[in-house]
Amino acid sequence: MLLASFLNFVPQAKPASQQGGSPLSVLLPFILVFVIFYLLIIMPSRKKQKKHQEMVEQLKPGDKIVTSGGIYGTVMGVQKDRIELKVAANVKVDITKGAVAAILTPKKEDK
Repeated sequence: MLLASFLNFVPQAKPASQQGGSPLSVLLPFILVFVIFYLLIIMPSRKKQKKHQEMVEQLKPGDKIVTSGGIYGTVMGVQKDRIELKVAANVKVDITKGAVAAILTPKKEDK
């Protein structure tokens, strides 16, 4: 008798056919997280990468640059995948294009 009165207070599980929801309501939180992730992380990263690529493509011999490692130098030559950089008298090093952090030579505007 005590057991029967206790079972009346324990909530009963719903049948399997009544649980869950529509597939859209289940996937909506995942879709929302992906959209927020895309807007806050992926899109700004792509813009920054595109801007860096354009900057590196404009390099020409004589430009002064600084690398991501903090080395200052003058561009002596530009190949397909690397840059020849003069860092001191009679000292030239090859670096990858991705190592260029900034161009220090001011851009000349055409008039």
